Amino acid sequence: MSHLPKPLVFRKHWPVWLVMLAVGSPLALAQGQQPNRAGIYTCIDAQGRRLTSDRPIPECLDREQRELGPSGTLRRVVPPSYTAEERARIQAQQRAEEEARARANEERRRERALLIRYPNQDAHDRERAAVLAQVDEVIEAVRKREQALAEQRREIDLELEFYQSDPTRVPAWLRRKLEDNEQQVLVQKRFLTEQDQEKRRINERFDEELANLRRLWSQMAGAGR
Repeated sequence: MSHLPKPLVFRKHWPVWLVMLAVGSPLALAQGQQPNRAGIYTCIDAQGRRLTSDRPIPECLDREQRELGPSGTLRRVVPPSYTAEERARIQAQQRAEEEARARANEERRRERALLIRYPNQDAHDRERAAVLAQVDEVIEAVRKREQALAEQRREIDLELEFYQSDPTRVPAWLRRKLEDNEQQVLVQKRFLTEQDQEKRRINERFDEELANLRRLWSQMAGAGR
C-alpha cells in the first residue's frame, strides 16, 4: 500500500492559532497583497521650486499643496496652514480688500447717479447756477439787513448829538440800542463772510464734479462708437 499524505483535517478542538498557522492568516495575506496607499504631496515653494514628499511639505505650509495618489491622480488640495498671527494678518488683509471693493462699488454707484442727474454739461451748469442763486438770495437779504442797521445807526448818532457835551448823560436805553446795533452789524459781516465761503465751496464741488463728469462722458462716448 502506498503511503499517500493524509489530508489535513481540522479538529474543532484545535486552537485557532494552529489553524491559522496551517492555512495562513487571511488578514495577513490581505495586508501583504494591499498596495501602498500613501499619498504624494507636491507644491511650488516661495523660491519657485517644485517639491514632492510622502508627507505635507514644511516649505509650503504657507501655500496650497496637492496630494496625489500612487497613479498620479489628484486626491485633494491641502489648504495653507497658518499661525494665529498669520491668520490675523490674512483676515486683516481680506477685510481691507473687502472695504476697497465696497468703496469701488460705492464710487461706481455715485458715478451712475451723476450721469443720470447730469447727462450733459448744460444740465450741470444749470444746477450750479441754481445752487449759487440760492446763496445769492441769502446774501441779498443780509445786504438789506446791513442797510437797515446803517439807517438805524444814523438815527442813533442823531440822538447821541444831544449828549456830545456830556456823554455820561447818555441814557441807558440809548447805550443798549447802540451796542445792539454794533453787535448786529458784526453778526451780519460774519454771515456774509460765511456765505462767500459757501459759494467757494459750491464752485469747488461743481468744478470737481465737472471734471469727473467729463471723464465719464468721454468714456460713454468712446463706448458708443
